[in-house]
Amino acid sequence: MLKEVLNHIMKKPATNLYPAQKLQMPPGFRGKLKFYPERCIGCKLCMRDCPTQAITINKLEDNKFEAVIELDRCIYCGQCVDSCPKKALESTKDVELTQLDAHKLRVVFRAQPENNSKK
Repeated sequence: MLKEVLNHIMKKPATNLYPAQKLQMPPGFRGKLKFYPERCIGCKLCMRDCPTQAITINKLEDNKFEAVIELDRCIYCGQCVDSCPKKALESTKDVELTQLDAHKLRVVFRAQPENNSKK
């Protein structure tokens, strides 16, 4: 047994020192969703394809939409990302989703107001 213990002392640790070291996620990892309101055409395919109804697309005005994403419902399958014809949704590599306040798991992505400073 002493030989086995000594062998493991010299080996590299099998675990990460998270959160001291940032996690490196593999390519294609499906983490927290990101929405690009300027690309959205309001087709709502993402809403229809979401198996947990975690996404809601709301029309704000002509050609302006917002996305409401319930992170506590999302299973990060990426079906919404794959079904969006305009690539308005993207999976990020963000894995740090833990919240103490459940209201913070409801994320609203809105279009930025247009700059009407033309004079």
